[in-house]
Amino acid sequence: MELKKKVPRIPMTKKAVSKRSVHEGKVMFLTVVPFLILVFLFAYFPLHGWIYSLYDYKPALGLSGSEFVGLKWFKMLVNSQTQVDQIVQVLKNTFAMSFLGIATSILPVGFAIFLNEIKSKWFKNIVQTLTTLPNFISWVLIYTIAFSLFSNTGLVNTLLQEWGFVTDPIKFLDSDNHTWLVMMLWNTWKGLGWGAIMYLAAISGIDPELYESARIDGANRFQLMRHITLPSLMPTYLVMLMLAVANMLNNGMDQYFVFQNAFNKEHIQVLDLYVYNIGLGSNSLSLATAISMLKSLVSVGLLAAVNFVSKRIRGTSII
Repeated sequence: MELKKKVPRIPMTKKAVSKRSVHEGKVMFLTVVPFLILVFLFAYFPLHGWIYSLYDYKPALGLSGSEFVGLKWFKMLVNSQTQVDQIVQVLKNTFAMSFLGIATSILPVGFAIFLNEIKSKWFKNIVQTLTTLPNFISWVLIYTIAFSLFSNTGLVNTLLQEWGFVTDPIKFLDSDNHTWLVMMLWNTWKGLGWGAIMYLAAISGIDPELYESARIDGANRFQLMRHITLPSLMPTYLVMLMLAVANMLNNGMDQYFVFQNAFNKEHIQVLDLYVYNIGLGSNSLSLATAISMLKSLVSVGLLAAVNFVSKRIRGTSII
């Protein structure tokens, strides 16, 4: 039997390696270009709208027909006591909602750990599906569910009255009692399963040999979770925590918009909702632009501060 001769592999020259690296770099850059275009169109291009904060903008007249007022709207935020009081209350609501969100950010970590410990695959899939599904339901539909259950004529009040626990319906929605806590509970219910997905992915990347070694040493399931799983998830959790701190002013408005009413407006109005109410509710688009502009600048400052702290403490930065 005739043996095939091995053809010796000719090593690539430095010039060929450099040329190949440049080609691969160009290919990778071209794959990123569409995403850079999308980021520019949706994140940076709209910033030209900040110019509206320098005008007394009237939609019917357009920007060219509106009066140029310079820093009038920024001065109003400081000089008008009524405006200052409103912004202070709005900032209280915004920071309160954000702090509650940060305080409950550990819940997806615990949920992911315990979900990973479920040995029955079909039951685990059912639990994960049921807890992830609310993330894909809009806040409008969630409020519809809440109204059906907790309104004065809803299911909960009807059952409580029929069973004799209460004589008058409890005002779950038409009340300003514990507004921050109620919003936090709804937000937790909606995002718990979705927030746990990232931690489940991190758990799947843990070296199985760590668990095997710990079991040989006599560790039980709770000790495995405490000494292996939880510490392995901490880097991911800290990154998510820092991003949450940097986005403390960005609560969104969907949830608060659908749940707001005349009774709870004082404590449910966060900064994004306040900007919407000022701009479209009060038809003061220029003032709303000024407030939104300041919010963006403060958010960038928070991100820079968190990035600096991360670099000093952990040795790594998030940007």
